Order: sequence, then C-alpha cells, then structure tokens
Amino acid sequence: MEAEAELGNLAGVRHVLLVLSGKGGVGKSTLAAELALALRHQGKKGRAVHQCDSGWAPVFVGREQSVALMSVGFLLEKPDEAVVWRGPKKNALIKQLVSHVAWGQLDYLVVDTPPGTSDEHMAAVEALRPCRPLQALLVTTPQAVSVGDVRRELTFCRKAGLQVLGVVENMSGFTCPHCSECTNVFSRGGGEELARHAGVPFLGSVPLDPELTRSLEEGRDFIQEFPKSPAFPALTAIARKVLDGAAAHHS
Repeated sequence: MEAEAELGNLAGVRHVLLVLSGKGGVGKSTLAAELALALRHQGKKGRAVHQCDSGWAPVFVGREQSVALMSVGFLLEKPDEAVVWRGPKKNALIKQLVSHVAWGQLDYLVVDTPPGTSDEHMAAVEALRPCRPLQALLVTTPQAVSVGDVRRELTFCRKAGLQVLGVVENMSGFTCPHCSECTNVFSRGGGEELARHAGVPFLGSVPLDPELTRSLEEGRDFIQEFPKSPAFPALTAIARKVLDGAAAHHS
C-alpha cells in the first residue's frame, strides 16, 4: 500500500520509457509517436485535456482508448503561445505532467524528452523515480557530431540510474520510392558503432521516408496505413525489441 501511495497516478503504469538524445533534430518526437503506435496500433489524436477527480485526464486515442497522450501544448489557450518559464516554475510543470495526470492502467508510458541533459531531464527523472526501473531509448543520426552528443547522453543515463534498452539510428539513408535504391545521405553506421562501443543493444535503423513525414503531418497512423514503406519493418522490429528488452529488465 505504501508503494502504491508513493506512485500515485503512476501506480497503473507497468513500464516507463524515456526517449532521449544529446541533441535536437534527430527525430525523438517522431520515434516516440511511432513507437507508441507500433506498441499498440491505434488512430489519431484529437480531444482536449480536462480535469477529473484524479487530476488531468489525458487525451485518449482511438475508439478503444488504448493510447493516452499528454503535452504542455494541450494546456495552452492559444496554439501559437510560447512557454517562457524558468527554473522552479518549469520544473513544477514537468512534475505536474507526470504526477497529476490520471494515466490509469498503461503497459507503457513513453516520454518524449527535450534535447540535451538539462534541468528538464532531471525534473522528469525525479518525478518518475517511484517507477522502477526507469528505462531509456537513445536516438541518434548516423553522422559523427550526433553520435558524439548521444555518447554524452549515455553518461547521463548511467549517472541518473536509467536502464538503456538500446540505440536507434534515425534518418539512416533514403530509399528511393521508385527504384528502391538506398542513398546514405548522412553517412552510415554511427548508431551501431556507438551501441557496440557503449555495450548496449543496437535496436535498428530507420530510413528517411516521405510517407512517414506525410502521415505525421496529416495525423494518420503510419504503422497501420503504410505497411509497404521501407520504414515500416524497421519501426515494428524496434517495437518488438523494446517489448523484449523491457520485459527482460522488468523481470
């Protein structure tokens, strides 16, 4: 009973997975969204956040309401409004987004984090600390500058006590939709080499895919609607490895 009281609204969450990277622009948000859909195929986002007895009710997705979504953007009165907060106020909001949301029963809580290793990361980790173990998925692009930043993120994970499920290399080549030839736009192999160097699993490479971009912009379910895309087998394979890795660490 004491453990459940400490967890609060997180008591029904079985696994927490933070999606991290040492820099911006590597596709963390894309990977977090598609991973959630791959873990449970459902439709698109839409309804507003509202209050309930346990706090904020998240936005539920699809008829079965098996995917729940929460973002600070849902709390803004105007979509173009900027959040210009510092220190304690910002950290307090992060804690609210974790502990004041009525998550209910969830198999996975996927947390899309900002780039770097800032105060926001520590606030999120501390708010989620009652959920053990806390697990992490690191996203990089193939080029050396991205790999170097993510290497520092690995150090952060170890210091913060996060269990690293593995590394994903995003934007790993562009597969032509006409001839299926793959062009390595940003070099290749950096993510796999990083995983090998760090001694953590390499979960896979996701190619650049115009259909994935279009599905995100239109709010469509890529996993369900584009099974012939070159990114589809990569994303579903990563989801399977996350399921296997999370279960192994949790047992």
